[in-house]
Amino acid sequence: MATRTTPRRLRAAVNLADVRELARRRLPRPVFDMVDGGADDELTLARNEAAFRELLLSPASMADVATVDPAVEVLGRRVSMPVLLAPTGGGRVAHRRAEPAVAAAARAHGTVYVQSTVTGYPLEEVARAGGGQLWYQLYLPESRERLRPMVERVAAAGYRALVLTVDTPVFGGRERDRRNGFSLPVRPHPRMLLQGASRPVWAVDFLRGNLPTRRDGRLSAWATQRQILAAPRPVTWADLAVVRDLWDGPLVVKGVLRPQEVPGLLDGGVDGLVVSNHGGRQLDGVPASIEALPAVVAAVAGRAEVYLDGGVRRGTDVLKALALGARAVLIGRPYLYGLAAGGQAGVERVLELLRAEFVRALALTGCATPADVDAGLLHPAR
Repeated sequence: MATRTTPRRLRAAVNLADVRELARRRLPRPVFDMVDGGADDELTLARNEAAFRELLLSPASMADVATVDPAVEVLGRRVSMPVLLAPTGGGRVAHRRAEPAVAAAARAHGTVYVQSTVTGYPLEEVARAGGGQLWYQLYLPESRERLRPMVERVAAAGYRALVLTVDTPVFGGRERDRRNGFSLPVRPHPRMLLQGASRPVWAVDFLRGNLPTRRDGRLSAWATQRQILAAPRPVTWADLAVVRDLWDGPLVVKGVLRPQEVPGLLDGGVDGLVVSNHGGRQLDGVPASIEALPAVVAAVAGRAEVYLDGGVRRGTDVLKALALGARAVLIGRPYLYGLAAGGQAGVERVLELLRAEFVRALALTGCATPADVDAGLLHPAR
C-alpha cells in the first residue's frame, strides 16, 4: 500500500498507464523517448504488449481463494511475487538516484532487481541498497583479461546470480534517439539544458545526479558505461563456457527466442533462461516474447527455470506468462516510468499496482497460489 511518503500524484495512479503519463509529463521529450522507444518501426515493441491482449483467460469457479499468496521461488529463494526488475541502462537520466533507488524498492517489496553493467553507480553501492537479493547483468568487457576481475568483483559485492545478456552483438536502431540527437552516457551540454528548460524539476535533478566526482566513485561507473556503449561485444559459446567456469553461483542467460539454442545452453551449465527480445529495442520484426515462450519452455523440459521479459503491463499479463510456463516475469519500462515519476517511491508504486492486479487475477481465476496456474486457464485459441 502506498505510504504518506509517496507523492500524491503517485498514490492517485491506478495502473501503469497512469504512471507512464506522470513520467511523460516530468521528463523532457528526448529523455522520455529514450525510455519509451524501441528499434526501427517499433513493430516488436508494440507486438510485445498486443500479444498479451490477444490471450484470453478461462477462469475456474468454485475454488477456495479466500487467501491468496502470490509468492514464488526463483533460483531457490522465495520472492514476494513473480515480478522481477530487469536490467536497464541509463536510469540516471530518469532520476538521479537511479539504480540504488530501484534496488531499495525491490528490497522493500521482497523481490529481485537485476543490476545492469551500464550504470551510473558503482555496483557495490547498488548492492548495499539491495540488501543481498540482487542479480547482476553482464555485458562482456572488451578483453577476456578484464572478465575475471569483473566477475570476482560482482561476487565479492554479494550478487546472487549472474545474468549474461546474449542478444546485443551491436545495438539496435533507436530511431527516436537519433531524431532527438540523444545518446548514452548523457553529459550536461547546452542542447540538453535547453531541452530540459521546460522541465525545471527534472533539470535540477539531472544536474545534481550527473556531474561526476571522484569522491563518490561515479567516474569509474561512467567509464564502464562508455566502454560498453562504444563497442558491445558479441557473446559466443566459448564465452559462455568461460563465464560458467568463472562464476560459482546461478547463471542465467537473457535474450533467448529460439528453442534450438536451448540444449546447448543447458549443457553449458545455465540455470535459467530469460525469453526476451530486449523490449523491442534490438532487432525489430521478431516475435513477441510471450509468443516465443511456449517453445522455449518445451525445449527446457524442466531442466532450468524460464522467465519472460517484454510487454508486461498488467497483473493479468503476469498470470498469462505463468500459464505458458514462465517461473516469473521481468519488467523494465514500467519501473523506469515509476523512477521518473517519483524515485524509489515511484518504483514501489509500480510494484504495488502489479502485485494488487496479480493477486486479484489469481483469485478471479480460482488460483490460491502461482503453483495453481497452468495452461488450462487460457481460453482455447479459435
